[in-house]
Amino acid sequence: MLEVRVGRRLGPLDLDVQLTLGRETMLLAGPNGAGKSTLLRLLLGVSRPDRGRVSLDGDVLFDASAGIDVPAEARALAYVPQDYALFPHLDVLRNATFGLSALDRRERVARAGSWLERLGASHLLRRFPAELSGGERQRVALARALARKPRAILLDEPFASLDPLARQELRAALGGWLRDWRLPALVVSHDPADAALADRIAVLEHGRIVQQGTLQDLRLAPASAFVSGLTRSEPHR
Repeated sequence: MLEVRVGRRLGPLDLDVQLTLGRETMLLAGPNGAGKSTLLRLLLGVSRPDRGRVSLDGDVLFDASAGIDVPAEARALAYVPQDYALFPHLDVLRNATFGLSALDRRERVARAGSWLERLGASHLLRRFPAELSGGERQRVALARALARKPRAILLDEPFASLDPLARQELRAALGGWLRDWRLPALVVSHDPADAALADRIAVLEHGRIVQQGTLQDLRLAPASAFVSGLTRSEPHR
């Protein structure tokens, strides 16, 4: 379980968020500038909250009052950024094994190769990122993240760089993968169609969670104009 209670002021944005996430997928939705990506950086340990506490399965990752701030590389959080952040000079296999330097080469290749196979990308091992489609790059980025055996996964606008057809196909695939993995998964998006991925939705506006619940909960009693727009149309699964 990922438990979050953090606050951080950045210019005009005063972020103050409380979330609890079990073995489920939560969509963190909100308009641009609401603080979604800022929250991910705080969870990852890339930025430091001004106040609050973050714990994962009972292990404290950050506690301002106790002076605890676990380094980003030790937090066991998988992260897939919007642009996938693949290294252009490395082929798919070397991208997928990046970050596994503590293991010997055979174990690195076996672990990354297993995830590439599970995600339908094992035939791409010797290709480079420039030779891949957007959907293929996403699969490689996911394999790299999951090969590290994370305890939770964070995805930032996972379909933003895809064309409409690829977005629809990958959304359906990712939804199935997330249900199979049953990791705490936080998916950041402002696209209403991405609600199809989620067990629950949390809506962030101006640095605050204005509403949480299932898609049906939000549809029945939207707390803001953004929530109403988010739930107005039935997302495609």
